[in-house]
Amino acid sequence: MRKTFAALLCVVLVLVVMAGCRKQSDTIRIGVAGPMTGDQSKMGADFKNGVALAVEEWNAKGGVSGKKIELLIGDDQHDPKQAVSVANKLVNEGAVGIIGHFNSSCSIPASDVYDRARIPMISPGSTNPQLTEKGYKGVFRVCGRDDQQGKVGADFVNSQLKVRNIAIIHDKTTYGQGLADEFRKALGDEVTIVFSGGIIQGDKDFKGVLTTIREKKPELIFFGGIYTEMGLLVRQARELGIKAPFMSGDGSIDPKFVEIAGAQAAEGTFLTFSPDPKNIASARDFISRYNTKFGEIGPYSIYAYDAANIMLAAIREAKGAEGLKIIEMLHSMEFNGAMGKIRFNEQGDVTVAPYVVWVTRDGKFVEQWKPNTI
Repeated sequence: MRKTFAALLCVVLVLVVMAGCRKQSDTIRIGVAGPMTGDQSKMGADFKNGVALAVEEWNAKGGVSGKKIELLIGDDQHDPKQAVSVANKLVNEGAVGIIGHFNSSCSIPASDVYDRARIPMISPGSTNPQLTEKGYKGVFRVCGRDDQQGKVGADFVNSQLKVRNIAIIHDKTTYGQGLADEFRKALGDEVTIVFSGGIIQGDKDFKGVLTTIREKKPELIFFGGIYTEMGLLVRQARELGIKAPFMSGDGSIDPKFVEIAGAQAAEGTFLTFSPDPKNIASARDFISRYNTKFGEIGPYSIYAYDAANIMLAAIREAKGAEGLKIIEMLHSMEFNGAMGKIRFNEQGDVTVAPYVVWVTRDGKFVEQWKPNTI
């Protein structure tokens, strides 16, 4: 009797394993990774929603080569160690492509995991140059780089604002400090840096450093970091009577920044980011569909959507889930995205990455200035 039961148990286990393998072979799994919880969860939600919309549209048309697409979600909580854990989990769960991560400090260590597994990743929002300078063939991004947006910000300051005394703050992260360094480098000898220093991401009270900055009498304060700390800095600066305008990058251009700072305090803040997708013809259908399903698009919703569509198109053209073939397709193809035509260079960066300067007016973000190169 025991032998019969053992034999039946073995048969059941084999059938379960076979069913699981058959199910997995009938699906294509891709992962989306970012800060899904915590103080940056707004960005994670924007990522997830953009990718989910793309997956839904592909599945409605039959998936990839007749296989349904399954979306795996990884929450890295904008923590580098957690990002590595998430990367390993997504690899072990069978993801054949990754959309993520958001923070450069997460994307860079996670890329080591994906490279070892020969799984391509496309970041919709990591802008630190180091991400694509490690020599990994399977690492891509659909956004620009900090050396590009730092230069646009500096050109705007030098040619339009023409201020001479600038304070620079950063959050000591790979992204924040990297952007601040690129901005400072691009300023050249045109200005005097009256203050340069870092804050701790996650802190809430910055009045000590702001009091020091107030004594330096800057005409502009630049912050390299994310909207949470940016909002607190701007609000507390106004409370201390600091009237100098603030400037920041793509990590701060989110409605949450205005919510945290307050519309009055945020007024006149400059930010570098890509052009408004609402003025791009190829983006209109995406915006309409996204608004219907999720509400107002976030800054990186469209980038995540494009990244997912690009990944899925490459998987289709590779005629399978073999990582090296997908990577080859990503390097060789030109893609029609919601933001326009997208092609990657040998390094994995987009060949065209336009940045413009925005300004906060009446609680909204408005395009202010674009360089002559656009």
